[in-house]
Amino acid sequence: MNTKEELADKILMDHDHVTIVIERLCHQLIETYQDFKDTCIIGIQSKGVALANIIHQRLTTILEKEDIEYGKLDITFYRDDFRTRDKPLTANRTEIDFYLEGKNVVLVDDVVFTGRTIQSAMTALNHYGRPNRVELLALIDRRFKRDLPIKTDYVGMRVDSIDNKYVLVQLESDEDYHVYLKPK
Repeated sequence: MNTKEELADKILMDHDHVTIVIERLCHQLIETYQDFKDTCIIGIQSKGVALANIIHQRLTTILEKEDIEYGKLDITFYRDDFRTRDKPLTANRTEIDFYLEGKNVVLVDDVVFTGRTIQSAMTALNHYGRPNRVELLALIDRRFKRDLPIKTDYVGMRVDSIDNKYVLVQLESDEDYHVYLKPK
């Protein structure tokens, strides 16, 4: 039987911590890509898009540059478990109005766990051209349950936890950024 303490959420990052981490991630991207010429930000639908929106908005503000290319990628039909689910999956819209041919792509997701979402995203990206380079940015990297050889290039926090917990990222509003470790 679980105690109250075991059932309680553990706060991994509060609002201030998430804000600082996002700022650091943006500056790391600027160090690599300076003016973002031939570089784009792609958020993975659905949970990576909230983080990608924040990253894109912050980069636009810091660089005072309105033309950083940004898109949203749906991977529903590229998932390896697409046909094995009990309930049908609901697809989101892919919103990429530019070609990726020869570009540097920064793929953004909230949590990297098994690596299967990233594999699906990389397969889906190929329909928009052949990128020069693809890098991965994640707020949380859960590195102890990787099923595929996927690595994060830019990471907010690495979390090592047991399988009966999951990471919940909340980025709903500017005043409510939180990351929790919760029991399944």
